This record gives sequence, C-alpha cells and structure tokens, in this order.
Amino acid sequence: MAFTIAIAGKGGTGKTTLAALLIRQLTQAGKGPILAVDADANANLHEALGIEVEDTIADIMSRINNNLEPLPAGMTKDQYLTFRVHQSLAEGDNVDLLVMGGPEGPGCYCYVNNLVRGFMQELSNNYRYVLMDNEAGLEHLSRRTTQNVDVLLVTSDASARGIRSAGRVRELAESLSLEIKKMYLVITKVVNDSIEALQDEIQKTGLVLIGVIPQDDQVFQYDLKGKPLVELPNDAPAVLAVTKIMQQADIL
Repeated sequence: MAFTIAIAGKGGTGKTTLAALLIRQLTQAGKGPILAVDADANANLHEALGIEVEDTIADIMSRINNNLEPLPAGMTKDQYLTFRVHQSLAEGDNVDLLVMGGPEGPGCYCYVNNLVRGFMQELSNNYRYVLMDNEAGLEHLSRRTTQNVDVLLVTSDASARGIRSAGRVRELAESLSLEIKKMYLVITKVVNDSIEALQDEIQKTGLVLIGVIPQDDQVFQYDLKGKPLVELPNDAPAVLAVTKIMQQADIL
C-alpha cells in the first residue's frame, strides 16, 4: 500500500508549490514511483512539475457525455472511462500525474471525485507514494476525496485569516471521521518574525505546526518565467524548508 500524502487549505496558500517540492525531494531521494493527483479544478501542478498533460478526467467525461468520443463496442461507460483514465496518466521522471480538471457540469463534481477516489485505490499498490494536491476550500473533505491518508498537510499563509481557515479544515476532517493518520499545519510565505505574532491563532487550530516555508524570491521568479519548480536549486530556501518538514513528518 502506498504512503499517501494530501495537501489542503484555502486558495493562495501555496498548496501546489508544496506539492511540487514534496515530489521533487521524493524523486531526488529515489523514493519513486509516485502517483501525483491534481484534484484542483484550476489545475497547474503539471506546470510546477514540468509535465505535459494531454487529457484530464473532466475533459474525457465531457467528450463521452457529448458523444464526441463514442464507446467502443462491448464496453460499458464505466469500463471505457477506467480505460481512458489509465491512458490519461501523464508520465514524468519517476512520477505519474493524474489531472482531475474542471467539473462536468454547473456545480457538479461528484462523479469525477468518485472516479479519482476509485482510481487511486486501484492503483495505490503500484506506487510507493501517492500525493494529492486538493482544490481550495473544504468541499473535497465533505466529498470524502481526502481519506485513507497517512499525512494531511494543511497549508496557511502567514495571516490570522489563513490560520483560522486551516483550523476549520481540521474541524471538518474530524467531524467526518475521515481516515487520516496524521494532520499537520504548514505556514507558507513567512517573512521576518511573523510566526511569533500568530502563536495564539496557531494554538487555537488544534494542529501541530510541522514547519514554515519562507517567502522565497526564487519561487516567485520561477513562477514568473513559467519554469518548473522541481528545477529549483538544492539551496533554495523553500526547498530546504520542505526537506525539513518532510523529515519532521517522517515522510523522507
């Protein structure tokens, strides 16, 4: 069974950056193969990983539902979807990437989530690690996409609002009795002594602060130029911080 890592948090807190750097460190340590799942409708993990994606699950479903991709003779819709999802896996350096894509209809994301959940369960034995970059907010928890997780990293920026949002992630996960073995707080975009001013808010979340990621100009420059974050140098502050977080969380 794969060691499963999930990342949750409100938008703009650096979930995808964290996901990409976790994968970077795992692959560099020879911990592959890794299944990465971009479960955010605004998918951009492939850019951070430098992997080209041809299909998303949502795109495949849209073509099938609109009869733009007819079912082969003798195959049910579910059988064909499973086949096409396998085909949609984008391959990187010791990493396979599955991209969920946008919802298949107004406000409808349930079937896509069910597919991803089933697909991850099916494939988990083929990978040493599974890493899920979830969409912003809390809905993925209520849809139970994030479950059977070894480590859930809840991200927040260095703000009281962000940390309160992280606390709500913990509350919802516990109220749903999701199967999450360990849950930690990661604070991103940290400058100067901002963590000291947030200690009271951090304590209220009920989460263990596993580490902080500093505001890193190199990450900003790579994003600005569209360069994959996995190409960041080993001494980049964000890379060093994520490595320490992984060691503290017994991921690496």
